[in-house]
Amino acid sequence: MSERSSGPGTSRPVEGWFEREVVQPMADFQDPHQEWRRLFSELLGTFFLVLVAAGAGMMGQAFPDTISRTAAVVAPGLMVMAIILFMGKVSGAHLNPAVSLAFSLRGDFPWRRVPGYVVVQLIGAALAAWFLQSVIHVSATYGSTSPASGYSALDATLMEAVLTLGLVSVILGTASGAQNVGMFGAIGVGAYIALAGLWGSPISGASMNPARTFGPDLVGGSFADQGADDVDPVVGALLAVGAAFVLRGAGGGRVGSDAAQGALDPDVQDPDKA
Repeated sequence: MSERSSGPGTSRPVEGWFEREVVQPMADFQDPHQEWRRLFSELLGTFFLVLVAAGAGMMGQAFPDTISRTAAVVAPGLMVMAIILFMGKVSGAHLNPAVSLAFSLRGDFPWRRVPGYVVVQLIGAALAAWFLQSVIHVSATYGSTSPASGYSALDATLMEAVLTLGLVSVILGTASGAQNVGMFGAIGVGAYIALAGLWGSPISGASMNPARTFGPDLVGGSFADQGADDVDPVVGALLAVGAAFVLRGAGGGRVGSDAAQGALDPDVQDPDKA
């Protein structure tokens, strides 16, 4: 690296700072082995999300009349907001296989990274459910979601698809160049999760996330209603991708890619597009 001619006595300090603060971090970002940071970020984030989302039901079973439905559905929204703020720049903070799929369909996230993201999201969810069951000493099935009594699987299916349509629309919208609102994207996503849970959870549980349902069902040994909460969020995500195309056209721009992939050497399909 050449000397910087910024005046007597200033070249080396400036160069030293530049090397330490810019060159080395960029070398780390461009290292393909940094993918493990993304994967760990997704595992940890999904762990904390399911810890709160499933933990509310399990705590309610262990300690009756201590956790209201309002608290149970607002807590995951607050947790997601915090996760996006503290690690969104590392992995994009998907925390949800349906979100990873939607970002890839938009062209903002490389397809080769999808399998790894989905696997660690499912592992993080299962670890959270296992931890809760081990500590609270009630079945993880109390932290799962299922259609309400008197409502069919179709009712729950339609509810989950529509709720996920809204969730993924908010995520894609706040990650786009046209509607990017920076850190307030975390507030938008967290607020939507809480709002959707407040009115939609009585029928379907408002999972909106296959990993969130998978963890408690796997650890609790129950997959009876897996379709409504694991498949239908994907349907909602597909609808959201279609809506995003109508609203903003094709994705793949720099801002959307940075939001979807984090700052660790993101792949940008269309660098000239916001």
